[in-house]
Amino acid sequence: MTEVRNPSTSLSDQHGGPDAAARRHAVGALVRSALVSVLLVVLYFALPLTAHVATPAGLLLVGGLIGVTVLLGWHLKSIVTSQYPRARAVAALTTTMTVFIVLFSSVYVVMSKSDPGSFSEPLSRLDAAYFTITVFATVGFGDITAVTPAARAAITVQMLGDVVLVGVVARLVIGAMRRGLERRPDARTPSSSDKELP
Repeated sequence: MTEVRNPSTSLSDQHGGPDAAARRHAVGALVRSALVSVLLVVLYFALPLTAHVATPAGLLLVGGLIGVTVLLGWHLKSIVTSQYPRARAVAALTTTMTVFIVLFSSVYVVMSKSDPGSFSEPLSRLDAAYFTITVFATVGFGDITAVTPAARAAITVQMLGDVVLVGVVARLVIGAMRRGLERRPDARTPSSSDKELP
């Protein structure tokens, strides 16, 4: 007996099918978010962060937090409207966390250069990134500590931001991903035949 194939199915199989397209899109979104994160880290180490900038560390911090909030809002909207919300959710978390860490690392570098006594030791860019990540991870080795009230205030803001990022933001991203999955055209909607009979 010869097997009869559906032409649309064989055409879909030749091009990888919808599952293959979803995988390609997911991998593409993850690669793009990884590239953006790497670019942000490269810019952090390459751009000049001196104490002679016109913007003090406090304004840099406030402006950066506003930027993170705007970025997060854009990501949440794009997750809901995306055809592949799971991949967008992972990309959103990756880039938002990277921006958050780079922001606080930059603030600590500027604070250390403008007042070397802000921390227990002068911070290089690598030191500031290391310190930011230890605060984010709640490790707290104690090798670098805040000394001045301004440095302690900045770290307090970061700790509060860590709690918000890990708790609230992750929940918002997951909620947006669920709404995006419900909005997809291939989401299963119950037909009249699926309803239970009385």
